[in-house]
Amino acid sequence: MLSNQEKLRFSRQTMLKNIGEPGQQALKNASVLIVGVGGLGNPVSLYLNAAGVGNIYLADGDNIELSNLHRQILFNETDIGQNKADTSAEKLQQLNSSTNIEVLDEMLDAELADYYLPLVDLVLDCTDNINTRYLINQKCIEHKKPLIIGAATGFDGQHMFVNPNITDSACYQCLFPANKKPPENNCQTIGILGPVLAIIAGMQALQAIKFLTGNSVATNQLNIFDGLDNSWQQFTLKKQVNCPICSV
Repeated sequence: MLSNQEKLRFSRQTMLKNIGEPGQQALKNASVLIVGVGGLGNPVSLYLNAAGVGNIYLADGDNIELSNLHRQILFNETDIGQNKADTSAEKLQQLNSSTNIEVLDEMLDAELADYYLPLVDLVLDCTDNINTRYLINQKCIEHKKPLIIGAATGFDGQHMFVNPNITDSACYQCLFPANKKPPENNCQTIGILGPVLAIIAGMQALQAIKFLTGNSVATNQLNIFDGLDNSWQQFTLKKQVNCPICSV
């Protein structure tokens, strides 16, 4: 049950017919794992925390650097040198003290994924490391946990939803086979504009809220944003019958 304070706090959200109080209760009961609490993970965690997701797990082993501050909006100059997940948890609790936030202040590996994934309803990949992305994809398929993937570099970004509980849902490796993986482009190699991250993170958070409240979220779609001409492209994906991850 929602308390009177919660009803007031989320009143502008529950008046939406696709949310309502049942949807808000579903958010309160939900658990999500956010892997990477940097340029994407900062706004994703803010939006989900503000929306009333009851249990949030934050995983990141990196420390805050000066070069992060133009895009990682939870942090300020006094946070430099501190762990990103720990610091994010402190800031998020100031926004919504009712949220249960648990911190994993190290990089996610296979063993940690096997421990944490059974505890959550949804995983959000907010990393900028291709090898970690393959690992998260593989473990979500193994544990049948829905996954929202986001990525951004330069003026461009993309997001997609993988649901292992849907038979024909393509996974990340269907799109980018490991033996033909895309170049390791990230913020350190080609740069990034902060608002581009905000757009992709906003879409990840939106898809997460829709999924957790029982609304439809399309699978088999790669959504690509071009920030220079403000355009979106949508590509239809197909589950690969020879995919070693989701077709075994």
